[in-house]
Amino acid sequence: MKNILFAASECVPFIKTGGLADVVGSLPKSFPKEYYDARVIIPKYRVIADKYKDQMQYITNFYMDLNQRQQYVGIFSMVLDGVTCYFIDNEEHFSGASIYDGMPWDLEKFAFFSKALLSVLPVIGFRPDLIHCHDWQTGLVPVYLKEEFSANEFFRGIKTVMTIHNLKFQGVWDKKDIQRITGLPERLFTPDKLEFHSNGNYLKGGIVYADAVSTVSQSYAEEMKMPFYGEGLDGLLRARSGDLRGIVNGIDYDEFNPETDPNIPHHYNVGNFRRIKGKNKAALQKEIGLNEDPKTMLIGMVSRLTDQKGFDLIAYIMDELCQDNVQIAVLGTGEEGIENMFRHFAWKYPGRVSANIYYSEPLSHRIYGACDTFLMPSRFEPCGLSQLMSLRYGTVPIVRETGGLKDTVQPYNEYEKTGTGFSFTHYNAHEMLGIIRYAEKIFFDRKRDWNKIVERGMEMDYSWSASALKYQEMYDWLIGY
Repeated sequence: MKNILFAASECVPFIKTGGLADVVGSLPKSFPKEYYDARVIIPKYRVIADKYKDQMQYITNFYMDLNQRQQYVGIFSMVLDGVTCYFIDNEEHFSGASIYDGMPWDLEKFAFFSKALLSVLPVIGFRPDLIHCHDWQTGLVPVYLKEEFSANEFFRGIKTVMTIHNLKFQGVWDKKDIQRITGLPERLFTPDKLEFHSNGNYLKGGIVYADAVSTVSQSYAEEMKMPFYGEGLDGLLRARSGDLRGIVNGIDYDEFNPETDPNIPHHYNVGNFRRIKGKNKAALQKEIGLNEDPKTMLIGMVSRLTDQKGFDLIAYIMDELCQDNVQIAVLGTGEEGIENMFRHFAWKYPGRVSANIYYSEPLSHRIYGACDTFLMPSRFEPCGLSQLMSLRYGTVPIVRETGGLKDTVQPYNEYEKTGTGFSFTHYNAHEMLGIIRYAEKIFFDRKRDWNKIVERGMEMDYSWSASALKYQEMYDWLIGY
């Protein structure tokens, strides 16, 4: 039996701000229980729903030395879907109205979490063979493990994996402050360890000290070794390329299932979508104020409205695109300028553009279940989950060939009759418009070919079970038995 501990700042269903939470909530359930005891550890945030807090069992508490003082560490646990989850309690760090407070407070919070999660292991009687760390918030776990805890027999030989979900976020701050907050010695703040352009960097520490590094798609693993995508760490990632692998994320095929999804009005599958999916389209058009027209091509977007996602390309060609027989349904929140851009076009093209500037999980499912296509023109995209959801729901993705989008969407080839979506290569607005119009041509003029694209997409398997096998290979390689 191999013991694996997932360490992260968020986990579905307890707390979520992005795709990281989906990975940490879904992946541990996907390993065969007879070979792997996979558990999860996250902070016990005040904003976790009471229905989960009420199920947590108090284990114990103690005090830990950090940042020149003694700090309280409480431990709670509960079992969900067969997975044991631990929660680290400390009101000073985790009682805020949101889980992230911004710098420099988050540095203190996650230095505490990283050291506390190692400190609790002997107390809870669970010795992991491997700790799987996710993003910069747990970047200090491999550092503390090797620099402070390895003198203790209990911790010797524990392996670590550092998974990068988005290289843009690294936990960078003033070196002296980080030294004080973490209590790590000055000798670690050198260019080959935690120093980063004369600052300190949590994620860099994790990459340097972990036994292996992974990221969430094969293409992103290659891209991050280049200066354009590497966010200043491309040299280090090239140096570690022998220990770096890309494993694409999956989605929960029970939660995202057009045959059973309680959030969509009409259920369908790969055999009957031709008859039924259009009913969802009509229902969504009515719900979000679009003209009720079965013949238009409905384009969906569910996203954080940030610069990374390529919305400047959309802004540039939106007037041209709205001359076509298309409708656009947008759901999400983010940067004010992008929110206002979509509000403007919804005002300019009533009945054609619907801007839903908030977030609703049920509505996101209805968009996947109703739209004809799903647009993701990302500047960079480590993995992306929306294209996997749209494939599952028979909504044809139109994506830019980057990161996980390139790995999971096979471009349509009209001569070989292959492909599950449409893609374009360069970060260019009119190249994107050209591929959207090519998709329109197939949608309007070659319905049989279009339906075959939908069919192939729905038959793809991007469930967690496929990804879990690749993680198992990595764990077995590291643990060595």
